[in-house]
Amino acid sequence: MRRFSAEYLDRTREGLWADRRALDPLRLGDRDSVLDVGCGTGELAAAIDEETDARLVGSDRDTDLLARLPSDVSGVRSDAYRLPFPDDSVDLVVCQALLINLPDPERALREFGRVASESVAAVEPDNSAVTVESTVASEPRLADEARTRYIDGVETDVTLGSRLTDLFETVGFTAVRTARRDQTQTIAPPYSETDLEAVGRKARGDAIRSQRDAFAGDAAAVDRLRAAWREMGREAVEQAQAGAYERTETVPFHVAAGNV
Repeated sequence: MRRFSAEYLDRTREGLWADRRALDPLRLGDRDSVLDVGCGTGELAAAIDEETDARLVGSDRDTDLLARLPSDVSGVRSDAYRLPFPDDSVDLVVCQALLINLPDPERALREFGRVASESVAAVEPDNSAVTVESTVASEPRLADEARTRYIDGVETDVTLGSRLTDLFETVGFTAVRTARRDQTQTIAPPYSETDLEAVGRKARGDAIRSQRDAFAGDAAAVDRLRAAWREMGREAVEQAQAGAYERTETVPFHVAAGNV
């Protein structure tokens, strides 16, 4: 399973739960206890905490991430395939952007169903449907190529968000309820420090360099992509220096909840 830094999780989940209507299928008002598996730094747990008085527990393999959980969320180090909880011990088991990073998401869901006494839920993106708009003409095309190479090369299914209903029904969950939350992140003037750091990473080709082992294609093709990416990044820096750079990325997150 891939590991992510707290900074990466903070950056990529920013604003995801500004609108919480997509959490309606979880029926949080009916829960006395909720377990968030693969909780990371607790972005989803924090949103759930504001919607319910339920007892919240977050589990993750990374103790550094668990240390960043909100103070009223209990942290437990554990593996998603082997949760250290008795059968039927938690009303709701939920995860966010976890199944796309697991080699066997069905196995994880069956383990969630063992622990859950009422329901299991998942919030997962469909990375094949991400869209990018930019004032740098080449950026949407290069982002699409990078995304396609990543999807084709990575060992897990990072597109499964749109197929959660089928996955839940395969596992045996019933009365599956769904929703969708599109996360839109925008860079536009006046730029924050975070915005400028993101533009700088483009000029260095950081995204391609850090993930190149997962990209489909030979080394020469990935090198060409990184060179083009860095050129695109330099143009983005120039536009940002002139106060003209704008970028919008939209990631569709799908929500499914089913009864055990």
